[in-house]
Amino acid sequence: MKIAIAILMCFVCISLFACSKDDDTTPIQNNGTTNNNPSTTKMKITVGTTVFIATLYDNPSANAFKALFPLSINMTELNNNEKYFDLPNPLPINASVGGDIKVGDLTLYGSNTLVLFYKSFNTSYSYTKLGYVDNPTGLATALGNGNVVVKFENN
Repeated sequence: MKIAIAILMCFVCISLFACSKDDDTTPIQNNGTTNNNPSTTKMKITVGTTVFIATLYDNPSANAFKALFPLSINMTELNNNEKYFDLPNPLPINASVGGDIKVGDLTLYGSNTLVLFYKSFNTSYSYTKLGYVDNPTGLATALGNGNVVVKFENN
């Protein structure tokens, strides 16, 4: 009788685990990063009087970045293709090799350097993807050649 109860309990446990909704199958994108699905979360990026609408990825890094909004920062020019700002606190990371960087890509370098790219190029550096500017036309002109104040906020 004890053996029959033990066998029955095993079947019950197996059934519960098999039906669990805690399935840890995170989708993997073609670029090897996880949870970089565009979400419906839109944000505004304001440079001077020009406003750009951007889409945030659905990942812990982008969610932590969004929690900082509204955020107005003085971004520093680097390499004639990007603006960056060192955030005071680290954000979660899931870095992958950059590959093709596109105009308007918003990323995290390391755990606290926010980077907004205004030129497309290929790189071997690793970044955590946060989002992208939906229509980056005019982004390079708005950002200009030097340091610039950029405001990130909910749309």
